[in-house]
Amino acid sequence: MAVCIEIHKYSMHMSLLQIRDVPDETKRALKARAAANGRSLNAYLLDLLRREVARPPVSEVLKRAAGRAERSTASALSALQAARDERQEGISGPASR
Repeated sequence: MAVCIEIHKYSMHMSLLQIRDVPDETKRALKARAAANGRSLNAYLLDLLRREVARPPVSEVLKRAAGRAERSTASALSALQAARDERQEGISGPASR
């Protein structure tokens, strides 16, 4: 399925966006969703586009997450063993030495 998008300037601040080869089923579903929200198809699609553009791209999200990731100095196995030791101590009481 080929999709062709045309953009035409019709004022200083707005553009006309045309999407070709939209399957009839897709168009009907979009019109139904717009109607369910009490909106025109145009208003519904504009809002959909605005929300999509407002979301950061995946690469940016991953970059931010990598910058915030905490680095642990303990291994997962050490943490697991410590938790098991604490649980066992709680069940049987302090280990005798």
